[in-house]
Amino acid sequence: MIAVQVTYKINANFVEENERNIAAFLNDFKELRNSKFLYHVFVKEDGLTFVHVSMYQNEEVQQEVLNTPSFVAFQKQRDEKGLTEAPTVERLQHVGSSLGLVK
Repeated sequence: MIAVQVTYKINANFVEENERNIAAFLNDFKELRNSKFLYHVFVKEDGLTFVHVSMYQNEEVQQEVLNTPSFVAFQKQRDEKGLTEAPTVERLQHVGSSLGLVK
């Protein structure tokens, strides 16, 4: 299993657009084989720092998810218009879950 956390901070004037872009790719993700991956998005108390936590069965599933056109568009717009700091990408070691993802 592959688990990744991405944290980034955006400009206050980009929050609404970022949330619309997130909603768009999450909607598209629902059309994919969702039993093979999980994708969660959180925002911290400052309202500007977003945390994406994703888990994938394998690299093939990860590439399929990350190459979804709406997700690619989200990243492009975020990187070009919204960021105040470069994203931090961390690989996580999966220990366990109450959800039944296939390892």
